[in-house]
Amino acid sequence: MGKKQGMPRTRMDELFALAEEHAGLLTSKEARAAGIQDSVLVRLAQRGRLERMTRGVYRIAHYPSDRLAQYREAVLWAKASQGPEDIALSHETALLLYGISDSNPSRVNLTVPTSARMRRQCPEWVAIHRAVLSPQDIGEHEGLPVTTVTRSIMDVLVATHRTDVARQSVSDALREGLLNNAEATRLRRFITRISSVSSPLTNGTR
Repeated sequence: MGKKQGMPRTRMDELFALAEEHAGLLTSKEARAAGIQDSVLVRLAQRGRLERMTRGVYRIAHYPSDRLAQYREAVLWAKASQGPEDIALSHETALLLYGISDSNPSRVNLTVPTSARMRRQCPEWVAIHRAVLSPQDIGEHEGLPVTTVTRSIMDVLVATHRTDVARQSVSDALREGLLNNAEATRLRRFITRISSVSSPLTNGTR
């Protein structure tokens, strides 16, 4: 499959090629790098060929959406906002992506560098966390940058003191082969330490 034989390559062909990597999403930054100006994107959006998702992020109209679309949009928004590379989906969102938590966060959790200066207003459905992430803290899951299982569980525990969620996530991750026995043991010790300083009112409750 490809463009029709004998037909010149159009701007939409070029945008479609860019968007395929992100399941129909692209950024104005990527388009500019390909020689397509912002005014072209605006015009195509006005014609209904593109959908403006958030500032700097567009979606090819009628491109089939999937269950990961919102997560891709959050990552692209952050990169379009100021270009940090060391960003990752994190906290409860990461646990959900790994399939080791029943929690369904109301916002997409995204961790960016502490020094990142986000130039664009954060969408209401994105929760930004700031932390120093080393390359060892970031993995890839279904093509998305996600904090590792260990880092994700620790982040949720420190942020919420939900020891019940953390323990369940460790058990599920061990069963699914996402953690080995040594990693699970270290995490359980960490959970015990956090539990010992948690208030009885916050331990296991929201």
